[in-house]
Amino acid sequence: MSTRLNWLRAGVLGANDGIISTAGLVVGVAGATTSRTALLAAGVAGLLAGSLSMAAGEYVSVSSQRDSERAALETERQELAEDPEAELEELTGLLAARGLSRDVAREAAVQLSERDALRAHARVELGIEPDELANPWHAALASFVSFTVGALLPLLAILLPAPSQRVPVTVVAVLLALALCGRVSAGLGGAPPLRAVVRNMAGGGLAMAVTYAAGHLLSASGA
Repeated sequence: MSTRLNWLRAGVLGANDGIISTAGLVVGVAGATTSRTALLAAGVAGLLAGSLSMAAGEYVSVSSQRDSERAALETERQELAEDPEAELEELTGLLAARGLSRDVAREAAVQLSERDALRAHARVELGIEPDELANPWHAALASFVSFTVGALLPLLAILLPAPSQRVPVTVVAVLLALALCGRVSAGLGGAPPLRAVVRNMAGGGLAMAVTYAAGHLLSASGA
């Protein structure tokens, strides 16, 4: 359940990033031009660049984490082979530190070690589940998909309405989507929803305001 919640939270955050970054981009372009072609080109480029960047970053990050976890497991495996008694004593101390009496901790450590010493040390000492190491390809795909789904909303919102309605429709659609993302993210993390919703909407609104102003000023200056 914890793993699923982490993936779901990452998906919501990826979609949130896609909404904000793409909305800021297309609203900024809309401040400079009414050309649908320019908006489409900017939006698609931003969607692809953002989703691929997120996927690549997540792949590298999770690959590094996986390599570190594998190295830690290998070190633990060697220590268990070289000095099992010392490792048993270490496991006993770790269990005792969690509130068990010394005798109970020793008995638990013995039973866990007899069943699977490496798994016991991985869980208690390293906080790693050996059979559930993070998959970098899964992480990259999840980031790509979530960012793309989020980015599609502002892209469609800026392209479908009439030119005079593009920015207002996009702003409203984006703020509503950000409110939903903030609410879901807060719910997954057990945080107060109102603060998360307001913070998310404020950040997205500020991004769109700044980029629109920049685009409008560049257009007015003839740049």
